[in-house]
Amino acid sequence: MLPSGHGWGEAPYQPACGRSSRSSRGGTYDAPDQEERARACVTAALDAGITTFITADAYANTAAESVLGRALKGQRRESLEISTKVFWPTGPGGPNDKGLGRKHVMESARASLRRLGTDYLDVYQAHRFDRTVPLEETMVAFADLVRQGHVLYVGVSEWTAEQITSCAALARELRVPLVSNEAQYSALWRVIEAEVVPACEREGLGQLAWSPVAQGVLTGKYRPGQPAPAGSRGADVSGAGSFIQPFLREDVLVRVQRLRPLADEAGLTLGQLALAWELRRPNVASAIIGASRPEQVRENTEAAGVRLDAELMERIDQTLDGVVETNPALTTSP
Repeated sequence: MLPSGHGWGEAPYQPACGRSSRSSRGGTYDAPDQEERARACVTAALDAGITTFITADAYANTAAESVLGRALKGQRRESLEISTKVFWPTGPGGPNDKGLGRKHVMESARASLRRLGTDYLDVYQAHRFDRTVPLEETMVAFADLVRQGHVLYVGVSEWTAEQITSCAALARELRVPLVSNEAQYSALWRVIEAEVVPACEREGLGQLAWSPVAQGVLTGKYRPGQPAPAGSRGADVSGAGSFIQPFLREDVLVRVQRLRPLADEAGLTLGQLALAWELRRPNVASAIIGASRPEQVRENTEAAGVRLDAELMERIDQTLDGVVETNPALTTSP
């Protein structure tokens, strides 16, 4: 979901669909049916009323953008919000194939537009903070893309509160619409709450929350005392599986299972409960759902209209108390 021009808070909360390969930077679309399944998920998202699609040039080394572009071909562009990101290495990994220097930002934006099959990006986000390039250089490049009509809004991803504040000051000076921070956020991973969320509220940014079900752990599919299901992220000790490892502790899995009675009480699955919790958090504009099957998309979108009362929200927090990660230092970009 994107701002209407009057701020994030006035837009209705909804899920956004994130398309990527199994490995966020190193994977490829090598399975014969992978693109077909991606198309099916995009179709299910559109049928469910999802209009925002978020990807990145580094996902599957640019293949994710191409797949998404083909999946959205023929759709009314004015009815869609398409967002992508720049920073991580793409291509052969040469010195100009990464980072937020002007050359890479400008070339990456043009390449993303070509792969996505669109004339403009609704939101173009800096995938991480680049300590090797002056922030002014990056923001001037973003400003030029906005002036050229290639980008409508800009955003950041996984930046610290201090970095966001500095970026917002430059955005005001350059008259660039800085609107979003894409951050990992879930009932188990709340490191942005202490510093990043207050900074974003001061500067007028909304959170695009990725991994709202904690890499699948909050769906309850991982059981205490049992091995991770074959083929799941939890069974992958490298690549995409590295993100899930902090959530696979026995104490975490036990607490997640204790949420089942609360989900039953609300008439929801565990995954829907986690999404409903997320979409009611302050400063959250959208929860990014990553699905591999259309039925997952349909199940997840049912959480968009659910309103959990304050008592149930508190009981969720109490149930998970002691296993929630809140350390703001974990927001620090490389």
